[in-house]
Amino acid sequence: MPCVLATPVMLPPPTTEATAPSAPSHLRECRDCGQFQIVPSLPPAARALCLRCDGVLRHTQHDPLRTPLALNLTALCLLLIAVPSTLMLVSTAGQVHAADMFTGPLGLDQHGMWELAAVVLFTTVAAPAAKLGCTLYVLLGLRAARPPSHLRAVFAWVEHLRPWSMIEVYLLGVFVAYVKLQVLVFIELGPALYALGALLLAMIVADIKLDSQFIWEEMDRRGITRTTPVAPGRPVIGCDTCGLVCDAGDMRCPRCDYRLHHRKPNSIARTWALGIAAAMLYLPANLYPVLTVVRLGAGQPSTILGGAEELLDAGQWPLALLVFVASIAVPMLKLTGLAFLLISVRVRQRGHLRDRTVLFRVIDFIGRWSMIDIFMASILVALVQFGSLVTINANVGAIAFASVVILTMFAARTFDPRLMWDAAGAPAP
Repeated sequence: MPCVLATPVMLPPPTTEATAPSAPSHLRECRDCGQFQIVPSLPPAARALCLRCDGVLRHTQHDPLRTPLALNLTALCLLLIAVPSTLMLVSTAGQVHAADMFTGPLGLDQHGMWELAAVVLFTTVAAPAAKLGCTLYVLLGLRAARPPSHLRAVFAWVEHLRPWSMIEVYLLGVFVAYVKLQVLVFIELGPALYALGALLLAMIVADIKLDSQFIWEEMDRRGITRTTPVAPGRPVIGCDTCGLVCDAGDMRCPRCDYRLHHRKPNSIARTWALGIAAAMLYLPANLYPVLTVVRLGAGQPSTILGGAEELLDAGQWPLALLVFVASIAVPMLKLTGLAFLLISVRVRQRGHLRDRTVLFRVIDFIGRWSMIDIFMASILVALVQFGSLVTINANVGAIAFASVVILTMFAARTFDPRLMWDAAGAPAP
Protein backbone atom coordinates (compact mmCIF):
# COMPACT_ATOMS: atom_id res chain seq x y z
CA MET A 1 0.00 0.00 0.00
CA PRO A 2 1.61 3.30 -1.06
CA CYS A 3 2.07 5.97 1.61
CA VAL A 4 2.22 9.67 0.81
CA LEU A 5 3.52 12.40 3.08
CA ALA A 6 1.34 15.48 3.25
CA THR A 7 2.71 18.95 2.59
CA PRO A 8 2.80 21.18 5.69
CA VAL A 9 1.39 24.68 5.78
CA MET A 10 2.05 27.30 8.43
CA LEU A 11 2.46 25.58 11.79
CA PRO A 12 -0.05 26.97 14.29
CA PRO A 13 1.49 28.23 17.51
CA PRO A 14 -0.46 27.50 20.69
CA THR A 15 -4.09 28.73 20.78
CA THR A 16 -3.90 30.33 17.31
CA GLU A 17 -4.92 29.17 13.84
CA ALA A 18 -3.20 28.46 10.56
CA THR A 19 -4.21 30.39 7.45
CA ALA A 20 -5.70 29.10 4.23
CA PRO A 21 -3.20 28.67 1.35
CA SER A 22 -3.48 30.91 -1.66
CA ALA A 23 -3.92 28.03 -4.12
CA PRO A 24 -6.82 25.53 -4.09
CA SER A 25 -5.82 22.47 -2.08
CA HIS A 26 -7.00 19.62 0.13
CA LEU A 27 -6.20 21.19 3.47
CA ARG A 28 -6.52 18.93 6.51
CA GLU A 29 -5.77 19.23 10.21
CA CYS A 30 -4.16 16.27 11.94
CA ARG A 31 -6.43 15.33 14.85
CA ASP A 32 -3.49 14.07 16.90
CA CYS A 33 -0.99 16.94 16.67
CA GLY A 34 -2.94 19.88 15.16
CA GLN A 35 -0.66 20.36 12.14
CA PHE A 36 -2.46 21.79 9.08
CA GLN A 37 -1.28 20.06 5.93
CA ILE A 38 -2.08 19.81 2.23
CA VAL A 39 -3.12 16.27 1.32
CA PRO A 40 -2.44 15.59 -2.38
CA SER A 41 -4.79 13.62 -4.61
CA LEU A 42 -4.28 9.95 -3.79
CA PRO A 43 -4.63 6.82 -5.92
CA PRO A 44 -6.89 4.03 -4.62
CA ALA A 45 -5.57 2.04 -1.63
CA ALA A 46 -3.11 4.75 -0.57
CA ARG A 47 -2.52 6.58 2.70
CA ALA A 48 -1.43 10.11 3.50
CA LEU A 49 0.55 10.43 6.73
CA CYS A 50 1.09 13.43 8.96
CA LEU A 51 4.61 14.80 8.69
CA ARG A 52 4.81 15.55 12.41
CA CYS A 53 3.27 12.54 14.17
CA ASP A 54 2.71 9.91 11.43
CA GLY A 55 -1.04 10.01 11.99
CA VAL A 56 -3.22 8.85 9.08
CA LEU A 57 -4.77 11.89 7.37
CA ARG A 58 -6.49 9.98 4.57
CA HIS A 59 -6.84 6.34 3.55
CA THR A 60 -8.38 5.80 0.11
CA GLN A 61 -10.08 2.62 -1.11
CA HIS A 62 -11.02 0.88 -4.33
CA ASP A 63 -14.75 1.23 -5.00
CA PRO A 64 -15.47 3.21 -1.79
CA LEU A 65 -19.27 3.02 -2.14
CA ARG A 66 -20.26 -0.46 -3.28
CA THR A 67 -17.74 -2.52 -1.30
CA PRO A 68 -18.59 -0.95 2.08
CA LEU A 69 -22.28 -1.23 1.20
CA ALA A 70 -22.00 -4.98 0.59
CA LEU A 71 -19.90 -5.56 3.71
CA ASN A 72 -22.14 -3.56 6.02
CA LEU A 73 -25.25 -5.23 4.62
CA THR A 74 -23.65 -8.63 5.22
CA ALA A 75 -22.69 -7.64 8.76
CA LEU A 76 -26.20 -6.39 9.57
CA CYS A 77 -27.74 -9.64 8.28
CA LEU A 78 -25.31 -11.66 10.41
CA LEU A 79 -26.18 -9.55 13.46
CA LEU A 80 -29.89 -10.13 12.88
CA ILE A 81 -29.18 -13.87 12.72
CA ALA A 82 -26.90 -13.90 15.77
CA VAL A 83 -29.02 -11.87 18.22
CA PRO A 84 -32.10 -14.14 18.52
CA SER A 85 -30.26 -17.44 17.90
CA THR A 86 -28.98 -19.77 20.60
CA LEU A 87 -25.51 -18.82 21.81
CA MET A 88 -24.94 -21.64 24.28
CA LEU A 89 -26.96 -24.47 25.73
CA VAL A 90 -25.98 -25.84 29.16
CA SER A 91 -27.38 -28.79 31.11
CA THR A 92 -26.86 -30.61 34.39
CA ALA A 93 -28.91 -33.18 36.29
CA GLY A 94 -31.61 -33.15 33.62
CA GLN A 95 -32.04 -29.36 33.68
CA VAL A 96 -31.35 -27.43 30.48
CA HIS A 97 -30.84 -23.69 29.94
CA ALA A 98 -30.27 -21.89 26.65
CA ALA A 99 -28.93 -18.38 26.15
CA ASP A 100 -28.98 -15.82 23.37
CA MET A 101 -27.57 -12.28 23.31
CA PHE A 102 -30.59 -10.94 25.22
CA THR A 103 -30.37 -13.52 27.99
CA GLY A 104 -27.32 -11.96 29.66
CA PRO A 105 -28.83 -8.49 30.10
CA LEU A 106 -32.13 -10.01 31.23
CA GLY A 107 -30.30 -12.14 33.81
CA LEU A 108 -28.44 -9.14 35.19
CA ASP A 109 -31.69 -7.17 35.39
CA GLN A 110 -33.32 -9.98 37.36
CA HIS A 111 -30.43 -9.77 39.84
CA GLY A 112 -31.17 -6.08 40.38
CA MET A 113 -28.31 -4.83 38.20
CA TRP A 114 -30.26 -2.98 35.55
CA GLU A 115 -27.38 -0.50 35.06
CA LEU A 116 -25.02 -3.31 34.07
CA ALA A 117 -27.74 -4.90 31.93
CA ALA A 118 -28.18 -1.63 30.02
CA VAL A 119 -24.41 -1.36 29.39
CA VAL A 120 -24.18 -4.94 28.08
CA LEU A 121 -27.26 -4.57 25.88
CA PHE A 122 -26.06 -1.26 24.44
CA THR A 123 -22.50 -2.36 23.65
CA THR A 124 -23.37 -5.79 22.21
CA VAL A 125 -26.65 -5.19 20.38
CA ALA A 126 -27.79 -1.57 20.21
CA ALA A 127 -24.50 0.15 19.31
CA PRO A 128 -23.43 -2.40 16.63
CA ALA A 129 -26.91 -2.37 15.10
CA ALA A 130 -27.08 1.44 15.12
CA LYS A 131 -23.59 1.79 13.64
CA LEU A 132 -24.29 -0.68 10.83
CA GLY A 133 -27.76 0.76 10.23
CA CYS A 134 -26.51 4.36 10.04
CA THR A 135 -23.69 3.42 7.67
CA LEU A 136 -26.03 1.45 5.42
CA TYR A 137 -28.58 4.25 5.38
CA VAL A 138 -25.96 6.75 4.26
CA LEU A 139 -24.44 4.46 1.60
CA LEU A 140 -27.88 3.62 0.21
CA GLY A 141 -28.96 7.25 0.39
CA LEU A 142 -25.97 8.33 -1.71
CA ARG A 143 -27.17 5.96 -4.47
CA ALA A 144 -30.56 7.66 -4.63
CA ALA A 145 -31.37 10.21 -7.33
CA ARG A 146 -32.12 12.79 -4.65
CA PRO A 147 -30.27 11.95 -1.43
CA PRO A 148 -32.00 13.19 1.74
CA SER A 149 -30.37 16.20 3.36
CA HIS A 150 -30.19 14.59 6.81
CA LEU A 151 -27.59 12.05 5.65
CA ARG A 152 -24.86 14.25 7.10
CA ALA A 153 -26.35 14.04 10.60
CA VAL A 154 -26.74 10.27 10.33
CA PHE A 155 -23.17 9.74 9.13
CA ALA A 156 -21.79 11.91 11.93
CA TRP A 157 -23.19 9.39 14.40
CA VAL A 158 -21.19 6.53 12.87
CA GLU A 159 -17.93 7.87 14.29
CA HIS A 160 -19.49 8.45 17.72
CA LEU A 161 -20.88 4.91 17.86
CA ARG A 162 -17.68 3.19 16.71
CA PRO A 163 -15.91 2.83 20.11
CA TRP A 164 -19.05 1.50 21.79
CA SER A 165 -19.62 -1.34 19.34
CA MET A 166 -17.89 -4.24 21.12
CA ILE A 167 -18.66 -7.44 19.22
CA GLU A 168 -15.00 -8.54 19.23
CA VAL A 169 -14.72 -8.02 23.00
CA TYR A 170 -18.00 -9.85 23.54
CA LEU A 171 -16.70 -12.87 21.62
CA LEU A 172 -13.67 -13.06 23.89
CA GLY A 173 -15.99 -12.84 26.89
CA VAL A 174 -18.02 -15.75 25.49
CA PHE A 175 -14.83 -17.77 25.07
CA VAL A 176 -13.74 -17.13 28.67
CA ALA A 177 -17.25 -18.03 29.90
CA TYR A 178 -17.12 -21.26 27.87
CA VAL A 179 -13.88 -22.30 29.58
CA LYS A 180 -15.29 -21.54 33.04
CA LEU A 181 -18.55 -23.39 32.32
CA GLN A 182 -16.78 -26.57 31.27
CA VAL A 183 -16.00 -27.47 34.88
CA LEU A 184 -19.56 -26.78 36.05
CA VAL A 185 -22.02 -28.03 33.42
CA PHE A 186 -22.29 -29.73 30.05
CA ILE A 187 -22.15 -27.18 27.18
CA GLU A 188 -23.27 -27.13 23.56
CA LEU A 189 -22.40 -24.23 21.27
CA GLY A 190 -25.23 -22.67 19.31
CA PRO A 191 -25.43 -21.16 15.82
CA ALA A 192 -25.20 -17.61 17.20
CA LEU A 193 -21.53 -18.16 18.07
CA TYR A 194 -20.63 -18.96 14.47
CA ALA A 195 -22.72 -16.04 13.22
CA LEU A 196 -20.86 -13.74 15.63
CA GLY A 197 -17.52 -14.99 14.35
CA ALA A 198 -18.51 -14.21 10.77
CA LEU A 199 -19.98 -10.87 11.91
CA LEU A 200 -16.69 -9.92 13.54
CA LEU A 201 -14.76 -10.52 10.33
CA ALA A 202 -17.34 -8.65 8.24
CA MET A 203 -17.28 -5.60 10.57
CA ILE A 204 -13.48 -5.45 10.64
CA VAL A 205 -13.23 -5.51 6.85
CA ALA A 206 -16.14 -3.05 6.53
CA ASP A 207 -14.37 -0.55 8.79
CA ILE A 208 -11.14 -0.93 6.81
CA LYS A 209 -12.88 -0.41 3.48
CA LEU A 210 -14.92 2.61 4.56
CA ASP A 211 -13.32 5.86 3.36
CA SER A 212 -15.11 8.37 5.58
CA GLN A 213 -13.56 11.37 3.88
CA PHE A 214 -14.79 10.13 0.48
CA ILE A 215 -18.33 9.85 1.89
CA TRP A 216 -18.23 13.46 3.09
CA GLU A 217 -16.82 14.60 -0.23
CA GLU A 218 -19.54 12.66 -2.06
CA MET A 219 -22.13 14.50 -0.01
CA ASP A 220 -20.49 17.75 -1.11
CA ARG A 221 -20.69 16.67 -4.76
CA ARG A 222 -24.34 15.58 -4.45
CA GLY A 223 -25.35 18.89 -2.89
CA ILE A 224 -26.29 17.43 0.49
CA THR A 225 -23.76 19.69 2.19
CA ARG A 226 -22.86 23.19 1.11
CA THR A 227 -19.22 24.08 1.62
CA THR A 228 -17.34 27.05 0.27
CA PRO A 229 -13.56 27.39 0.02
CA VAL A 230 -11.90 29.47 2.70
CA ALA A 231 -10.53 32.75 1.33
CA PRO A 232 -6.71 32.75 1.01
CA GLY A 233 -4.97 34.15 4.06
CA ARG A 234 -8.00 33.70 6.34
CA PRO A 235 -7.54 31.89 9.71
CA VAL A 236 -8.86 28.34 9.55
CA ILE A 237 -10.11 25.70 11.99
CA GLY A 238 -10.55 21.96 11.53
CA CYS A 239 -13.86 20.22 12.30
CA ASP A 240 -13.40 17.32 14.73
CA THR A 241 -16.43 15.49 13.30
CA CYS A 242 -16.05 15.53 9.50
CA GLY A 243 -12.51 16.87 9.09
CA LEU A 244 -13.48 19.90 6.99
CA VAL A 245 -11.17 22.90 7.34
CA CYS A 246 -13.43 25.92 7.84
CA ASP A 247 -13.13 29.64 8.32
CA ALA A 248 -12.16 30.27 11.94
CA GLY A 249 -14.98 32.80 12.22
CA ASP A 250 -17.66 30.13 11.73
CA MET A 251 -19.46 28.89 14.83
CA ARG A 252 -20.63 25.66 13.18
CA CYS A 253 -19.19 23.44 10.48
CA PRO A 254 -20.97 24.18 7.17
CA ARG A 255 -20.69 20.50 6.21
CA CYS A 256 -21.86 18.53 9.27
CA ASP A 257 -23.36 21.37 11.36
CA TYR A 258 -21.39 20.41 14.48
CA ARG A 259 -19.99 23.18 16.66
CA LEU A 260 -16.40 24.15 15.88
CA HIS A 261 -13.68 24.28 18.53
CA HIS A 262 -9.98 25.02 18.18
CA ARG A 263 -9.42 22.38 20.86
CA LYS A 264 -11.80 20.16 22.81
CA PRO A 265 -13.57 22.34 25.41
CA ASN A 266 -12.19 22.03 28.96
CA SER A 267 -10.19 19.01 27.88
CA ILE A 268 -7.72 19.01 30.78
CA ALA A 269 -10.29 19.56 33.54
CA ARG A 270 -12.74 17.00 32.15
CA THR A 271 -10.05 14.35 31.67
CA TRP A 272 -8.74 14.88 35.22
CA ALA A 273 -12.28 14.64 36.64
CA LEU A 274 -13.10 11.43 34.78
CA GLY A 275 -9.70 9.91 35.55
CA ILE A 276 -9.95 10.66 39.27
CA ALA A 277 -13.47 9.20 39.40
CA ALA A 278 -12.23 6.03 37.67
CA ALA A 279 -9.24 5.79 40.05
CA MET A 280 -11.56 6.04 43.07
CA LEU A 281 -13.61 3.11 41.74
CA TYR A 282 -10.58 1.02 40.71
CA LEU A 283 -9.91 -0.35 44.21
CA PRO A 284 -13.52 -1.41 44.99
CA ALA A 285 -13.74 -2.85 41.47
CA ASN A 286 -10.84 -5.18 42.28
CA LEU A 287 -11.50 -5.78 45.98
CA TYR A 288 -15.25 -6.44 45.89
CA PRO A 289 -16.48 -9.75 44.42
CA VAL A 290 -17.73 -9.81 40.85
CA LEU A 291 -19.36 -13.25 40.94
CA THR A 292 -20.43 -15.79 43.53
CA VAL A 293 -20.55 -19.47 42.53
CA VAL A 294 -22.76 -21.59 44.82
CA ARG A 295 -22.47 -25.39 44.44
CA LEU A 296 -24.57 -27.73 46.60
CA GLY A 297 -25.33 -24.90 49.01
CA ALA A 298 -21.73 -23.77 49.48
CA GLY A 299 -19.94 -21.04 47.61
CA GLN A 300 -17.33 -18.36 47.72
CA PRO A 301 -17.29 -14.88 46.14
CA SER A 302 -14.76 -14.34 43.37
CA THR A 303 -12.96 -11.11 42.50
CA ILE A 304 -11.51 -10.28 39.08
CA LEU A 305 -8.07 -11.39 40.24
CA GLY A 306 -9.62 -14.51 41.71
CA GLY A 307 -11.17 -15.32 38.35
CA ALA A 308 -7.75 -15.11 36.69
CA GLU A 309 -6.31 -17.40 39.40
CA GLU A 310 -9.09 -19.94 38.78
CA LEU A 311 -8.22 -20.03 35.09
CA LEU A 312 -4.55 -20.47 35.99
CA ASP A 313 -5.35 -23.34 38.37
CA ALA A 314 -7.36 -24.98 35.60
CA GLY A 315 -4.30 -24.92 33.34
CA GLN A 316 -5.71 -22.18 31.08
CA TRP A 317 -2.75 -19.84 31.51
CA PRO A 318 -3.24 -18.02 28.15
CA LEU A 319 -6.80 -17.08 29.18
CA ALA A 320 -5.65 -16.26 32.71
CA LEU A 321 -3.04 -13.91 31.25
CA LEU A 322 -5.64 -12.36 28.94
CA VAL A 323 -8.05 -11.69 31.82
CA PHE A 324 -5.28 -10.30 34.03
CA VAL A 325 -3.99 -7.94 31.34
CA ALA A 326 -7.40 -6.80 30.08
CA SER A 327 -9.14 -6.45 33.43
CA ILE A 328 -6.40 -5.47 35.87
CA ALA A 329 -3.36 -4.17 33.99
CA VAL A 330 -5.12 -2.22 31.21
CA PRO A 331 -7.28 0.02 33.48
CA MET A 332 -4.23 0.79 35.64
CA LEU A 333 -2.09 1.53 32.59
CA LYS A 334 -4.82 3.77 31.16
CA LEU A 335 -5.11 5.77 34.37
CA THR A 336 -1.33 6.06 34.75
CA GLY A 337 -0.86 6.94 31.07
CA LEU A 338 -3.55 9.62 31.08
CA ALA A 339 -2.09 11.16 34.24
CA PHE A 340 1.34 11.23 32.61
CA LEU A 341 -0.03 12.93 29.47
CA LEU A 342 -1.95 15.49 31.53
CA ILE A 343 1.12 16.31 33.61
CA SER A 344 3.26 16.60 30.47
CA VAL A 345 0.87 19.28 29.19
CA ARG A 346 0.94 21.07 32.54
CA VAL A 347 4.76 21.21 32.72
CA ARG A 348 5.06 21.97 28.97
CA GLN A 349 7.28 18.99 28.32
CA ARG A 350 8.98 19.30 24.94
CA GLY A 351 10.56 15.90 24.42
CA HIS A 352 9.19 12.64 23.00
CA LEU A 353 6.10 14.23 21.44
CA ARG A 354 5.65 11.46 18.90
CA ASP A 355 6.07 8.80 21.59
CA ARG A 356 3.46 10.49 23.76
CA THR A 357 1.10 10.74 20.79
CA VAL A 358 1.52 7.01 20.16
CA LEU A 359 0.84 6.39 23.86
CA PHE A 360 -2.42 8.31 23.57
CA ARG A 361 -3.48 6.24 20.54
CA VAL A 362 -2.80 3.03 22.48
CA ILE A 363 -4.76 4.29 25.51
CA ASP A 364 -7.69 5.26 23.30
CA PHE A 365 -7.70 1.85 21.59
CA ILE A 366 -7.25 -0.63 24.46
CA GLY A 367 -9.86 0.65 26.93
CA ARG A 368 -12.79 -1.28 25.48
CA TRP A 369 -11.04 -4.64 25.92
CA SER A 370 -11.46 -4.45 29.68
CA MET A 371 -15.16 -5.28 29.19
CA ILE A 372 -14.27 -8.98 28.77
CA ASP A 373 -15.07 -9.77 32.42
CA ILE A 374 -18.41 -7.94 32.30
CA PHE A 375 -19.56 -9.83 29.21
CA MET A 376 -18.37 -13.11 30.73
CA ALA A 377 -20.28 -12.39 33.93
CA SER A 378 -23.49 -11.62 32.03
CA ILE A 379 -23.32 -15.00 30.27
CA LEU A 380 -22.53 -16.99 33.43
CA VAL A 381 -25.27 -15.32 35.47
CA ALA A 382 -27.84 -15.97 32.76
CA LEU A 383 -26.94 -19.61 32.12
CA VAL A 384 -25.98 -21.08 35.48
CA GLN A 385 -29.17 -20.98 37.52
CA PHE A 386 -29.75 -24.58 38.61
CA GLY A 387 -31.10 -24.03 42.10
CA SER A 388 -29.26 -25.88 44.87
CA LEU A 389 -27.04 -27.74 42.39
CA VAL A 390 -25.07 -24.79 41.06
CA THR A 391 -25.91 -21.10 40.77
CA ILE A 392 -23.84 -18.06 39.76
CA ASN A 393 -24.82 -14.61 41.03
CA ALA A 394 -23.44 -11.21 40.08
CA ASN A 395 -22.06 -8.92 42.78
CA VAL A 396 -21.47 -5.21 43.25
CA GLY A 397 -17.86 -5.44 42.07
CA ALA A 398 -19.12 -5.91 38.52
CA ILE A 399 -20.87 -2.53 38.58
CA ALA A 400 -17.78 -0.81 39.97
CA PHE A 401 -15.56 -2.42 37.35
CA ALA A 402 -17.87 -1.52 34.45
CA SER A 403 -17.90 2.06 35.75
CA VAL A 404 -14.08 2.14 35.68
CA VAL A 405 -14.02 0.95 32.07
CA ILE A 406 -16.63 3.45 30.90
CA LEU A 407 -15.07 6.37 32.78
CA THR A 408 -11.60 5.67 31.36
CA MET A 409 -13.06 5.43 27.85
CA PHE A 410 -14.72 8.81 28.29
CA ALA A 411 -11.50 10.23 29.75
CA ALA A 412 -9.54 9.13 26.69
CA ARG A 413 -12.16 10.67 24.40
CA THR A 414 -12.13 14.01 26.21
CA PHE A 415 -8.32 14.35 26.21
CA ASP A 416 -7.03 16.41 23.28
CA PRO A 417 -3.53 15.22 22.23
CA ARG A 418 -3.01 18.44 20.25
CA LEU A 419 -2.56 20.21 23.58
CA MET A 420 0.74 18.37 24.08
CA TRP A 421 2.10 19.86 20.86
CA ASP A 422 0.67 23.28 21.70
CA ALA A 423 2.26 23.25 25.16
CA ALA A 424 5.64 22.18 23.78
CA GLY A 425 5.55 24.92 21.13
CA ALA A 426 7.87 22.77 18.98
CA PRO A 427 7.40 21.85 15.31
CA ALA A 428 8.91 18.42 15.76
CA PRO A 429 9.62 15.96 18.61
